[in-house]
Amino acid sequence: MGGLSIAPVSTSQFPGLSSSISLRNNNVPVTVSPTAAIKSSFVGSCNLRQHRLTRLSSYLTLSSRSNRRHVCKSQLVQDFAPVASAGYAVLLLGGGLFAYNKSGSKGSLFGGLTGAVLMSAAYYLMQSPETKELGDALAFGASLLFALVFGIRFAATGKVMPAGFLLAVSMSLTALTFSAYLQDKSLM
Repeated sequence: MGGLSIAPVSTSQFPGLSSSISLRNNNVPVTVSPTAAIKSSFVGSCNLRQHRLTRLSSYLTLSSRSNRRHVCKSQLVQDFAPVASAGYAVLLLGGGLFAYNKSGSKGSLFGGLTGAVLMSAAYYLMQSPETKELGDALAFGASLLFALVFGIRFAATGKVMPAGFLLAVSMSLTALTFSAYLQDKSLM
């Protein structure tokens, strides 16, 4: 029986490498380059990551009872998002009309009308299962836009009414519609 021996061998094939490993088994020389070890190390680490992800997902597996509870909560969010969007549209329209009547602010009237139209369109799109994801995305974008506008106003004036209140409502609706969007996207 031939023994397995390891001997360093100098190579001129790889200019960046000073040596490779030569294995002799039954007097047949087999040269293994250092790049082969890197490749096998990379494959091994990928398999290790896959194993870790599999173990992590097994730890995160929920019981059937908690799955039912989670579905109930997500259904509540999906049902509440259109109602909240319609209510926000009414709030923006009413706020814009009120500001125009009180101070003659055309900017507030335009912002209230624009917000009411965007949120009404989102509400309409949320009614159909085919366009619900688009409606959630539109409501998210519009509420985020108004959260930024009211945040700037609140920072400039420091008044809780109306800028602070509308900022809080806008941020709440942004979180709600983003959650509904993610749940609709994962269901499709």
